[in-house]
Amino acid sequence: MRRIVGKAIAISMFVAASFAVVVVSNAPLQAQEISEEHIAAAKKAISATSGTEQLNGILPAAADNLAGQLIASRPDLEAQITDFVNESALELAPRRGDLEKEVAMIYARVFSEEELLKISEFFSTTPGQKFLTELPLIIREMGKASNLWGTGINRDLSKKVQEKLDAAGLN
Repeated sequence: MRRIVGKAIAISMFVAASFAVVVVSNAPLQAQEISEEHIAAAKKAISATSGTEQLNGILPAAADNLAGQLIASRPDLEAQITDFVNESALELAPRRGDLEKEVAMIYARVFSEEELLKISEFFSTTPGQKFLTELPLIIREMGKASNLWGTGINRDLSKKVQEKLDAAGLN
């Protein structure tokens, strides 16, 4: 289930970013300097699409994992380990801004400033927000439908091939 949810998040990010693009450039990622306005448009699009929300769990997950490992080897120090891990995680929290900047650069290399503004504009509307809200459900339902369809296709393909093998006397 976690793998499906992870895929759903990745797919939703892709769909959300590409859905609002009116004209997608076929040019390779831009190598030139990116203007401050372009970065600002990227940040606006990221904000409108909640494009980095799923990244908020990286530091807490790392802290939980580390605390669990350390406590497993030294259960007698659970309180101190928990305090040290939490304290250290809080010290590292400001680095989250570096990730935001990197994601904004990725958006800016992939989308033009105009495209980013259109993305931001769409996802700031009621239909855009509804799209983001309902996308996990849509992806989940698409997964169910595609699994069911795939099962039927596999069954029918196998049946048709078996019929052809039988008709050719190859069985």
